Amino acid sequence: MHILCLEQGGWMEPATYSTRPSMQIRFDGKTVVVSGAGHGFGRCIAETFVGLGARVFGCDLSAAELAETAKAGISTEVVDLTDRAAAAAWIGKVEQTTGGAIDVLVNNAGGVAGQEMRPIEEVMDADWDRIFAVNIGAAFALSRAAAAGMKRAGSGRIVNISSGAGLAASLTGIQAYCSAKHAVVGLTRQLAHELGPFGVTVNSVAPGFIRSNPASEKQWAGYGEAGQKALTERIAMKRLGTARDIASAVVFFASDLAGFVNGQVLAVDGGK
Repeated sequence: MHILCLEQGGWMEPATYSTRPSMQIRFDGKTVVVSGAGHGFGRCIAETFVGLGARVFGCDLSAAELAETAKAGISTEVVDLTDRAAAAAWIGKVEQTTGGAIDVLVNNAGGVAGQEMRPIEEVMDADWDRIFAVNIGAAFALSRAAAAGMKRAGSGRIVNISSGAGLAASLTGIQAYCSAKHAVVGLTRQLAHELGPFGVTVNSVAPGFIRSNPASEKQWAGYGEAGQKALTERIAMKRLGTARDIASAVVFFASDLAGFVNGQVLAVDGGK
């Protein structure tokens, strides 16, 4: 099965998900929900699942970006996930549309909410709360809404996109972002224990630094040539990752190959 994902500078050669026929990864007849699907990781993840046969639903705040995502055959809707009632309503709408539980929930929405590093004494309450709302709050709201259906079905996959900032100090220097991504890891581990008895696994992908959206491009530019070289040299593979690398890790967690993998955090960072 060939998959195309938009990468830095254009479309890359297709990835191939196949070993022997009995191990081919497919999601035919499965319902996959991806938050933050307007660009970057979210769009690539959504496109990947479509390529593997899934029926995919994506949400974001930007109607213009979602319009591009929809071109790949993804059902899209503008949803403000900081409104937990709206998040729950979207999950309910997807379940009503498909007539069943969600099979795979990818909590990808998040980010720094347009903020930059400031000393802790200059951080405003509203800025702190906004980052928590779009990262851990959104993951909580969508997981809570999808859990009941998954439990009734006796199966399901939740994959949370955390970050290297959920495992160590953040390159962004933004205190709330680092704290929120650590919370995403905690939510992953707790829900794995809570939902595991019902056949639902909960895992997390923790990307390293990847140029996948306007915020990461701005951060990359801010390093300057010397800083960019130093960052790349600290990676064992001596290159930055791509959105497709993250999508591939999500596909693994969502597949039958990871049926007994639960509560785990997979760092996709090239060996930082």
